[in-house]
Amino acid sequence: MCGIFAYLNHLVPATREKILEILINGLQRLEYKGYDSAGLALEEFDGDKKGSIKIIKQVGKVSDLATQAKASLDLGQSFVSHVGLAHTRWATHGQPSICNAHPQRSDTENEFVIVHNGTITNYKDIKAFLIQRDYKFESETDTEVVVKLIKFMYDTHENKKPAFSEIIELTVAQLEGAFAIVVISKHYPGELVATSRGSPLIVGVKSKSKLNADHFPVLNSKDMAAFFRGSYRRKDEGLQYHPIGPQKEIEYFFTSDPSCVIEYTNQVIYLEENDIASVQGGVLDIHRGSRSLDDESTYREVCTLKMELEQIMKGNYSSFLQKEIFEQPESVVNTMRGRVNFDTKEVVLGGLKEHIREIRRCRRLLFIAAGTSYHSAIATRQVLEELTELPVMVELSSDFMDRKMPVFRDDVVFFISQSGETADTLQALRYCKQRGSLIVGITNEVGSSISRESVCGVHLNAGPEMGVASTKTYTSNIISLVMFALVMCDDRYSMRQRRNEIIEGLRVLPDQIRTVLALDEKMSCIAEKLHTKKSVLVMARGYNYATCLEGALKFKELTNIHSEGILGGELKHGPLALIDQAMPVLMVCMRDKVFPKSINALEQVKARKGEPILLCTEGDTETQSLVNSYIEVPQTIDCLQSLLTVIPLQMLSLHMARLRNLDTDRPRHLLKTYTS
Repeated sequence: MCGIFAYLNHLVPATREKILEILINGLQRLEYKGYDSAGLALEEFDGDKKGSIKIIKQVGKVSDLATQAKASLDLGQSFVSHVGLAHTRWATHGQPSICNAHPQRSDTENEFVIVHNGTITNYKDIKAFLIQRDYKFESETDTEVVVKLIKFMYDTHENKKPAFSEIIELTVAQLEGAFAIVVISKHYPGELVATSRGSPLIVGVKSKSKLNADHFPVLNSKDMAAFFRGSYRRKDEGLQYHPIGPQKEIEYFFTSDPSCVIEYTNQVIYLEENDIASVQGGVLDIHRGSRSLDDESTYREVCTLKMELEQIMKGNYSSFLQKEIFEQPESVVNTMRGRVNFDTKEVVLGGLKEHIREIRRCRRLLFIAAGTSYHSAIATRQVLEELTELPVMVELSSDFMDRKMPVFRDDVVFFISQSGETADTLQALRYCKQRGSLIVGITNEVGSSISRESVCGVHLNAGPEMGVASTKTYTSNIISLVMFALVMCDDRYSMRQRRNEIIEGLRVLPDQIRTVLALDEKMSCIAEKLHTKKSVLVMARGYNYATCLEGALKFKELTNIHSEGILGGELKHGPLALIDQAMPVLMVCMRDKVFPKSINALEQVKARKGEPILLCTEGDTETQSLVNSYIEVPQTIDCLQSLLTVIPLQMLSLHMARLRNLDTDRPRHLLKTYTS
């Protein structure tokens, strides 16, 4: 997705070089999400508050933007207060170009300047309206439409001298779609306004002195005027004063990703739907936009980020993807930590504890997700059906919304998303919420939209995942869903033995993952044989079908090779026509309940002169003798086996991508989080 980073320092002296360093560093933290152009805007104003804004944009790398900025700015210039915007763009409206890059401006005088994530769905109508009023457009973006609409609102109300936040509120009331925007203006020097709807935006706060409170009051429009007069007092929640008073040394960081601010501050505020945040005179105020509901919270909590700076650094690894693949022994432990007691065989999910009785009484369980998160639901569907004894449906979030599937009050709907911001999944969540279903979120991001809008949920605790292709969050998703199944059956004696076997499988899982990771060199050798191929088929059945889907997705994402995950039972219904000596085939044949059927599929492939590479059980010499190339994987209980069979495919796709000279952290055309 596109990335936003804005920095405002008030009464904190800094040179232009230091300010530029902070902005560029923020953009570099956003690079992992994928982008094709970058830009920044720097405000300059004198003691009389006459402002001007300088914009610098570049197609390509953030490092190129940094070089251009250093060459064109007076780095020794010093400021007591300053505002700057920065942005990485992934092209949606208009091809990558300097003209289409952000920030976008309202006119040649840079009266208003904006950075924007998301998509404005009614931008064509607004653009036609503005063109009729002689507004000239420079770019193909929907973003420029927003900033010119801001200029139109300002021109219309100029005689009334409206507050900056009022102008933005009037503007966003006309917008449709999902977006997050941050705006600065030469008419309002030293000020900044930000708002979001359906797209994440957080505010980092750094102050030498302690904040007066751990909440920021959220005002309505009437409260705002009283607050600036000094007559406003909030009686509820015990908040008798604003956390930040005027004339206090303060720094603010507005960003779409918490990894951008962790090295400066761990104190953040998550803006909620239709919040409008404005900074004037160093004071942050938040008020509800016109589309907000009356029953929304009247404060925003100051949260403490648990993330550590070391977690978003590559360390000794060549890429974030490699680091995250090799972090999986620790990430699965972190997902289970405090939840599974291996001595007493107890499993507790604190986020679901108060709702388990309600879930047990439901009509059916629905799991809605996209991409890798969808595959994790496929991987656990069978064990969920077995242990909960409830109908389990797994839906792709985009297809679910296209069909407008009937959902009922006695359904329990799980929404799985690594980022907690996936647009289709969020839309499905709101659709189900309106129909009275119990909403359960499973996400790796505390404070994300899905985690905030869910009634209850499970946090993965897998740690930051910087690579675009998900790896460790996939395995943590499976662990979370298996733990949920164990909680659901903990009162059933008939399932006691099965339950204990799964818990024992979880206990030894981290060591088994380390054994699989030791196959890295072998996977590198297999990659040498496969990286020049144009297509790869991945086959299995039973619990390992999810491995086929996820493995094929990794090949597509990372190597740009066509790949297809095929259910072994469907081999005769079309896929067999693809098999010949030249077609690479990866097959999973583990010693489980469907092993005889998997061997049957293997024989069919060999009969068509196929030469499959086998993922098989460690020590299974009989099966290994059937093929020329095989990968041994430790045996575990059936419902956990896909955790071990998918990791070799993650490593294989990584090595193949390297051999093809591709960027493993930022695959082409792909984003980390899809918000539109």
